[in-house]
Amino acid sequence: MKLATAPAPRGAFAPHMRGYSFVYRENEINHCPGCGRTHWYIGRLSAECGFCQTAMPLSTATTPGIGCKRQASRG
Repeated sequence: MKLATAPAPRGAFAPHMRGYSFVYRENEINHCPGCGRTHWYIGRLSAECGFCQTAMPLSTATTPGIGCKRQASRG
């Protein structure tokens, strides 16, 4: 028996509909989703596998824009 579920409205927050999302977590063992190895080159915003060059975003990286700083609007 299959349960019927209502689809999420367009634009609603539905993380189960996005699929698998991976990030590089500092101070943890991170296996590459491409080759399974654990050698990484760490940058400011992403980490790159040392064997297959798969890139992953850092879990601590911020991305609001250039310089990663928000300025108050001038009124």
